[in-house]
Amino acid sequence: MAKSRKRRVLIVDDHAVVREGLRTFLSMLWDIEIAGEAANGTEAVAAEFTRTLFHCARLHMQSFVIYGENACYEWHMENEAPMLFDASPVAPGEVRSVTASRPTTPDRQDLLPPEIARHTSRFQATSAHTHISFEQGGGHHGSHPHMVHEFVRSILEGREPSSGAVTAANWTAAGICAHQSAMAGGEEVVVPAFG
Repeated sequence: MAKSRKRRVLIVDDHAVVREGLRTFLSMLWDIEIAGEAANGTEAVAAEFTRTLFHCARLHMQSFVIYGENACYEWHMENEAPMLFDASPVAPGEVRSVTASRPTTPDRQDLLPPEIARHTSRFQATSAHTHISFEQGGGHHGSHPHMVHEFVRSILEGREPSSGAVTAANWTAAGICAHQSAMAGGEEVVVPAFG
């Protein structure tokens, strides 16, 4: 298996809140180096979060996508590996080739206490007392135990968590405002910035 290389990412969005959320999210989950941030897409880079609810066989789709001039990364929050598209270097008079791969996202159980480390992957949980058997763990590609661990550590260490109340309010406000806009026929709703 080829060794995965570190990806450098430029975060571009005109909302500081979205840039903060992307920065926090990327720095926690992947072997990605954040190269910088910009408030507009004139450098031919864009970022997109998608959550769509369907009344069909695929009940919902959530995704995190980064589009760049030399590479694009699509990470769907279902049970499928992310997609990485790499473009060949720009050469005058030549058409760029694009290759697609499905890189393996590091599990990083090593960053967690043994008691919760296994929850980064799906497993069959059973109880001898209740005879219940169900599948658990691995939510959103294993991010949940990392988020819980960071939150508990922040309490024990008497500090703000990396995704604290202000970050949560900023992330949530975008969804609430999108709903308000949809209920008002697409009317523009300004997303407030907290903190």
